[in-house]
Amino acid sequence: MGTMTAPVLGATDRCDRCNAQAYVRVVLPGGADLLFCGHHWGHHESALRPKAEEIIDELHRLSDVVEA
Repeated sequence: MGTMTAPVLGATDRCDRCNAQAYVRVVLPGGADLLFCGHHWGHHESALRPKAEEIIDELHRLSDVVEA
């Protein structure tokens, strides 16, 4: 089993486009940030990735299975 790290984005972080839970945070030059659900990140990733100073991508949490 891999090492579990605490998520940076929580249930109260909402997508700026549709208000669904955000799993991606994009930090732009100057410190502004954008939050995206997986769906909207897929639409905007190619335009934003080259401009981003930092991308926090927690999309893996959508498919992670916790073993009991």
